[in-house]
Amino acid sequence: MALLQELANEYKTISIVGMAKNAGKTTALNFLIEEAYDEGINLGITSTGRDGETVDLVTETEKPKVYLYEDTIVSVPAQLFELAEAGLEILSTTKYRTSLGELYLCKVKDSGYVQIAGPVAAADTKRMCAEIFGWGVDLILIDGAIDRKSVASPESSDAVILSTGAVLSRDIKKVVRETAHVVELYNLPELDDLELRRIIEERINHQQILIIKEKSGADQKNESEDVSTIGDGTSFSVEALDLKTGLGSGRFINEAIDDETRYVYIPGAFTGSIIADIDPAKFKGVEFILKDPTRIFMDSILWKQMKKRGMGIKVLKNIKVCAVTVNPFSPEGYSFDSSALCEEMHNAIPDIPVIDVRK
Repeated sequence: MALLQELANEYKTISIVGMAKNAGKTTALNFLIEEAYDEGINLGITSTGRDGETVDLVTETEKPKVYLYEDTIVSVPAQLFELAEAGLEILSTTKYRTSLGELYLCKVKDSGYVQIAGPVAAADTKRMCAEIFGWGVDLILIDGAIDRKSVASPESSDAVILSTGAVLSRDIKKVVRETAHVVELYNLPELDDLELRRIIEERINHQQILIIKEKSGADQKNESEDVSTIGDGTSFSVEALDLKTGLGSGRFINEAIDDETRYVYIPGAFTGSIIADIDPAKFKGVEFILKDPTRIFMDSILWKQMKKRGMGIKVLKNIKVCAVTVNPFSPEGYSFDSSALCEEMHNAIPDIPVIDVRK
């Protein structure tokens, strides 16, 4: 059975996420589109920006075009509609606007190349997918054309295909290490205590850092605290810090953590600068809670250092990586042996399919 057929049996929406420019994301997209055609899968295509250009607008390097087959449903902005080499029929005009005009939902009537685009916000991408499913597609592929972190959000899709390759480094071991690091982050454990999830989700729209402490019956409640009791009778107090983000506020978080603190919820970016201001001795008794793994900005070296010190992290929703594609060629002119890259990558992430789509 082909890779895409297996994935289509399990997922309805799949995002393709590039770890860097020229990691082979568009090549992977074209590979999957061709597989869908061969397997008779009715495909929908959208994006988190613009794609399908012949030249990368950032690096000015030549890039593959996006070729779509008949009956594919695709989102195309008004200014790019006339530039499509494929024959397109407009099915509907959506409420989403881009810098290239409003988005049309189109059906490919004659196969050919198309410059695709879609909403930038993850929530809008989800709503766009619901509209595309209304036209009878089996599977939607979401191309991350601009913001790789955004398209990886679990709000956007059921799973992601991660595209990586030689462009990350001349050192094959570093390419493998950084890719495995991202897979590990995306697969972080979810917070499974339903009452604690409720406590956090009730306050999530306030975008505040929450200090959650275990309370005994003798503890006095502070004015800034909200006390909740979970199913086993344990009481937790919730203190919201007067900070909108964790950036630059590590020392305030450090001051708020005491012996009773069990969880710290951080709504925004979780960075090395935050961790640097927190006493490592406090890590072992505390778990940091994030909305999803895209909030983490740490390289593999710092991440391993923090784990050795006992730092624990859970997320409200993790990200399912269903496959990894590798591009052994770099636009700078160097390359890796494809078989060696695939083998080392498979050894690092043995439970995930690894393929070189060019090969």
